[in-house]
Amino acid sequence: MSNSTAAALSATADSQFSIPTHIDDDKVGIMICGHGSRDTGAVSEFEQIAQAMKARFPHLPVEYGFLEFATPIIRTGLDKLQEQGVTRVLAVPGMLFAAGHAKNDIPSVLNTYQAQNPGLSIKYGRELAVDLKMLKAAAGRIEEALAPLDPAISRHETLLCVIGRGASDPDANSNVSKVARMLWEGMGFGWMEVGYSGVTFPLVEPALEHCARMGYKRIVVFPYFLFTGILIKRIYDYTDQVAARHPELEFVKAGYLNDHPMVMETFAERLFEIVEGANNMNCQMCKYRNQVLGFEDEVGLPQESHHHHVEGIGTGPAEDHGHSHDHGHDHDHDHDHEHPHDHDHSHDHGHDHQHGHSHDHGHDHDHGHGHSHGHGHGHDHGHDHHHHPYPQADHPHGPRSMTEGVTLPKPD
Repeated sequence: MSNSTAAALSATADSQFSIPTHIDDDKVGIMICGHGSRDTGAVSEFEQIAQAMKARFPHLPVEYGFLEFATPIIRTGLDKLQEQGVTRVLAVPGMLFAAGHAKNDIPSVLNTYQAQNPGLSIKYGRELAVDLKMLKAAAGRIEEALAPLDPAISRHETLLCVIGRGASDPDANSNVSKVARMLWEGMGFGWMEVGYSGVTFPLVEPALEHCARMGYKRIVVFPYFLFTGILIKRIYDYTDQVAARHPELEFVKAGYLNDHPMVMETFAERLFEIVEGANNMNCQMCKYRNQVLGFEDEVGLPQESHHHHVEGIGTGPAEDHGHSHDHGHDHDHDHDHEHPHDHDHSHDHGHDHQHGHSHDHGHDHDHGHGHSHGHGHGHDHGHDHHHHPYPQADHPHGPRSMTEGVTLPKPD
């Protein structure tokens, strides 16, 4: 970073972060990249991030876009930035952790766009990750849920169950467990458990059934998600189902993160990191770079997106793709996903991180979203939408149970 750029970084009234309009004579713009959802509420909440960044950095153009199932798509947002004279884009993934979407799909879309627009420079930031500000946001949502409840039940008599999205990336899944542990220890709950909405294990229902047998009077179910959507609704539905089987227990549904001020502060910090050159991600546990236990055959897979066929499909009209097809099932990946590594990148990942999956994931492509359609989902809908096989796809408390209707037995 040049001295002039460093000098231009100064505090603003509402944030410790400020990004200059010009960096080395380039016109800078901000791009917020999301996964997308069929749920209009989720799309609306994602748009709030862009609005918050516009308010925080009023001197910079800010746009947003999605990989799939919603408009605008990422390419449209980048087009709009160029129309405003932007020559340097600071792009950040609107995701909690970095798994396939943040590691492969978004960089692939950005790389392709940059190759087609050689006058544009795109710098890609890291995901929100395990961050103290994010922990404050999470604790705030849990406190809001507990505030109106009977104080006679103490924290030590309360179990916290944190529900993450779930990914085929073990590093991303472990981050959910780390967040949960820090909330448990920081807030003083009697016990903590972790569940996932899909792909991995344990899924929500078996996780909550396990919690119900732990002997605590109150169980707080906290979805560690950024936005609403089908998955949030399913988590709450499973909570109601398990609560009905255990009327002696108090189940509390905490709110998801959404627009908590600390979430917005973290997004601002990720943008600032790109400008500072401090945009480091943790590659030591990345399954595409190192041999992670159980995922050894995924090292060095090429980096490519598998979402082109569903760009813009969902809540609005498809944008110049000629695809108006809908898969005919409720396939709302609804991911925020997941994880850390050296993404200063003008996006070749700086470490030969060519992840790119021919994407043939033998986990029935359920993505764990509670599909009740029951088809074993090789997901061959006339397009090439495959992932690498998830090695634990047959776990009895994981993705197999979503397609086979497996549930735990009711208590005696």
